[in-house]
Amino acid sequence: MSVAEETGEEAAPAAAARSSRPASWRLLANNRLAALGLVLLSLVVLVALAAPLLPLAPPDATAPAERLQRPLAEGHLLGTDHLGRDILSRLVWGTRISLAVGISASLIAAFFGSLIGLVAGYAGGRTDHLMMRGIDMLMAFPYILLALAIVAVLGPGLLNALYAIAVVNIPFFARNIRGITLGLARRDFVEAAKLSGKGPIRLVATEIFPNVLPTIVIALSTTVGWMILETAGLSFLGLGAQPPQADLGSMLGEGRKLLFTAPYVSIIPGVMIFIIVMSINLLGDGIRDVLDPRLRSGALAHPSARTQVKRRNVPEMPAEQDGALDVVGLQTEFSIGRDVFRAVGGVDLRLGKEECLGLVGESGSGKSVTALSIASLVPSPPGAIVGGRVMREGRDVLEMRDGELRRLRGGEISMIFQDPLSSLHPLFTVGDQIAEAVRAHQPLSRAEAWAKAVDLLAAVQIPNPKERAKSYPHELSGGMRQRVAIAIALVNEPEVLIADEPTTALDVTVQAQVLKLLDDLRHEKHTAVLFITHDFGVVSEICERVAVMYAGRIVEMGRTEEVLDAPAHPYTRKLIDCVPLLDDPDRRLDAIEGLPPPLNRLPEGCAFAPRCPRAQPDCRAGDIPLAEVAPGRMARCLYPLVEDADAPADAHVDAHAEAGQ
Repeated sequence: MSVAEETGEEAAPAAAARSSRPASWRLLANNRLAALGLVLLSLVVLVALAAPLLPLAPPDATAPAERLQRPLAEGHLLGTDHLGRDILSRLVWGTRISLAVGISASLIAAFFGSLIGLVAGYAGGRTDHLMMRGIDMLMAFPYILLALAIVAVLGPGLLNALYAIAVVNIPFFARNIRGITLGLARRDFVEAAKLSGKGPIRLVATEIFPNVLPTIVIALSTTVGWMILETAGLSFLGLGAQPPQADLGSMLGEGRKLLFTAPYVSIIPGVMIFIIVMSINLLGDGIRDVLDPRLRSGALAHPSARTQVKRRNVPEMPAEQDGALDVVGLQTEFSIGRDVFRAVGGVDLRLGKEECLGLVGESGSGKSVTALSIASLVPSPPGAIVGGRVMREGRDVLEMRDGELRRLRGGEISMIFQDPLSSLHPLFTVGDQIAEAVRAHQPLSRAEAWAKAVDLLAAVQIPNPKERAKSYPHELSGGMRQRVAIAIALVNEPEVLIADEPTTALDVTVQAQVLKLLDDLRHEKHTAVLFITHDFGVVSEICERVAVMYAGRIVEMGRTEEVLDAPAHPYTRKLIDCVPLLDDPDRRLDAIEGLPPPLNRLPEGCAFAPRCPRAQPDCRAGDIPLAEVAPGRMARCLYPLVEDADAPADAHVDAHAEAGQ
């Protein structure tokens, strides 16, 4: 097979995966309020555009004999005004003018304001100073007074009102976009773009502008409503549309004198303004969400406080629950478009008291999702727990009420995340964050919580803890931040600690210090630890038992030294062969061929079979159970490398056949 053919075969699933993501229209339709705004605004715009084609009376034609006829009068659906003009006709033509002025002024303000904000935020220095001082001068005046002053200079008229409203709203866009650009201009991806040779204009256009576009859209949607209101206000004062021309503001102004005798003359254009402004704001929120690439990947902008539980199967309570944590048949899925990704496909784990259990596997094997599922922290949507139990002292965590779950998190069960720089709050000192974790579960005063935070920093071996407690996360090194994360996790002396690759980003020396610290604290605090990693070297340091995970399922479990000395599953053997040994520099590292299977298209039978050198035809059919292959050893394999002496090899094949039936 040629390279082109292989590339095409690999590209086809990727293209199919991309096409299965929800389309923009579908995402917008799923947001009911945004869809309602779109429908209302579309109806208003269509009617306004069709004004010349509709059988309406001339909007400026007066008929004094038919003045102030009420709505539903013959020949006048919405009645007439004080000059006998048809209100429906003036409403349709006035809406057309108001929309044109509001949208045009918004686009002008958004273009020039965003351009000023991008240039000032990226260039910085004197350019930023000069531009922003000019913007500050405009903002020093109340915007409506500034608009009135501009119209007074240019003269009354709808076009002059458009210019005035656009100018007074430029600072709103400029300051917002400048602030976001300042935060983006020094980010690593911008520096990488500079290194690739991109010039300033191209860099701003391709790297920074796409990141600020959602903000521009939401600001634009809000501003259109303001523009229409401001245009109506100027017309209400007689400085916008001039008689006999009608817009919604001038109709309001003409109806104010009749508010008590004929209120419908002013109420009808007022209701139209409300409908237009509200529908534009609702639609703007929906468009902002559609432009968010995280939403397009299935993660909504507003995830729930806990993972949704939609269990299709609930296993029986485990007979023995003397451990710190029991996970039975846990299944977690992500629904993205038409695809369902089975990130956790039925995990069974038992964590004993004061035990350290290592969870090992390649990136994407489901380790972190398993940990997040235990604490019900998988974002929903798109994630949901669809099966299994998480037992803690006879209670199913998945059935707990929100209040119980909040007390459990950070109290009985705590977690250390992979990247402390992103998990620690950047705007609060580390002492405040530790104290906050204390006060969330313990009735202590602020001073007492602060004192305990300082003691904890000392316990995790941070030098000069009193001063370091006043530091912000970015002022600490990676090793110190990780120690702070450990302190927060241990602040309420949890009985279960989930450590999700806490040493991945650390150098070897700091890694060894953190591992020793975790091991010492585990014995001092009598805490059970679920240690997630992809490094068998780390597992051998602190874990009594190890569970190996692949494609969302446990494929091997046993005591650490036994698994490392004689792995039973071929996948475990391959992982161990990838670990370099200092005492054997000539040893060849045996990389695992191929890639893990996509979780939305898992193969039948053993998920590792396409990469396994021992795979047989029966490995690619039916469900393969996690069976005992030696005393205290479990493996999900029909042909394990280590077998129980009392169980012949054919027993595993028989078990596989029974499971398939």
